[in-house]
Amino acid sequence: MFPFVREAFAMGPAPQGADPMAAWIQFVPIVAIFAIFWFLVIRPQSKKAKQHREMLSALKKGDEVYTDSGIRGTVVNRVEDGQQEVTLEISPKVQIKILRVRIGDMVKEAKVDEPAKSS
Repeated sequence: MFPFVREAFAMGPAPQGADPMAAWIQFVPIVAIFAIFWFLVIRPQSKKAKQHREMLSALKKGDEVYTDSGIRGTVVNRVEDGQQEVTLEISPKVQIKILRVRIGDMVKEAKVDEPAKSS
């Protein structure tokens, strides 16, 4: 009536003398895959995120930046910690406000005026 029932009972538990280390060896590929994933994906991504946070915290008036959407502009307002929006000048007398976190990359930092050296 049920032809597979006989075969199911035939597949019993493992023999009593089985090596317990064999079970641990099965987890080695899983650990290896996780380690490869960590070094190739997670670690570089977290380093890049840290560099982006540092760049945003060092942002100041006069810096030229690219937004995530590819717009290039110059920061025209003073950027303070906790400030969400930044005003960029993308063309003479054309300014836009964007979220600070949407700044993707810095083109160049603002020039700091150095005192003239007298000889």
